[in-house]
Amino acid sequence: MNTDHHRLPVWRKRSRRADWLLFGGWVLALAFVSWAFQVMTQDTIWAFVLDAPAQARDIGSRMLPPDGGFLSELWWPLWETINIATLGTLIGLFIAAPVAFLAARNTTPSMYFIRPVALFVIVASRSINSLIWALLLVAIFGPGVLAGILAIALRSIGFIGKLLYEAIEEIDGAQVEAIEATGASTAQTMAWGVVPQVAPTLAVITVFRWDINIRESTVLGLVGAGGIGVKLEAALGSLAWPKVTTLLIVILVTVVVSEWVTAKVREKLI
Repeated sequence: MNTDHHRLPVWRKRSRRADWLLFGGWVLALAFVSWAFQVMTQDTIWAFVLDAPAQARDIGSRMLPPDGGFLSELWWPLWETINIATLGTLIGLFIAAPVAFLAARNTTPSMYFIRPVALFVIVASRSINSLIWALLLVAIFGPGVLAGILAIALRSIGFIGKLLYEAIEEIDGAQVEAIEATGASTAQTMAWGVVPQVAPTLAVITVFRWDINIRESTVLGLVGAGGIGVKLEAALGSLAWPKVTTLLIVILVTVVVSEWVTAKVREKLI
């Protein structure tokens, strides 16, 4: 009997060694997830977790109907929130733009000193959340809108700076070389060869960041940095659930409107 067909090689997606390595990787991943879950839940009181649905229903029933009369007290805090987001974004933009040019490989005057410093500024800004910035600034300047504006600005520097310096590095070098060939100075080359290429991108980044800052500004008041979050913290602290509902509705509408405005502006710019 011919048995040659039993000796034909069998196709395998992976080698046996690769299969075992993959299996071992899954076992280690499962063990890590199990360990992480135990660490995260070691202080959990499971009786509270089991009672959570009943508590949610109870609070939900207290939140309805919303307190419509509370709206008259929210217009000024809402205006403060919009100003915190807008002014914070503008301050962040004016600081982030030059930092981005110093961080980009093709525009930095020094690859070994100025660029690392600029990158450090961008990373430091992005590493700290707006609420943390607000906590620090409230401790320095005291509670109020100023701390909120500066917190938004410091957070915006990293976001705008990172996206902008990446856009600068991706510009068309041929246009820059053509301007340099005419004998233009460094400032003229930047003004006519680099800035026009990144200006639309910068506008879109700024509008996008403003939209994000509207969301972040609504909660800065929880740590005393002004805006509508102050009212939210007071309502939560006094268990005034109908007022909390009104505040959440106002915040939701504000975010939806800012999203719509952002979309319309981007349509014009792109």
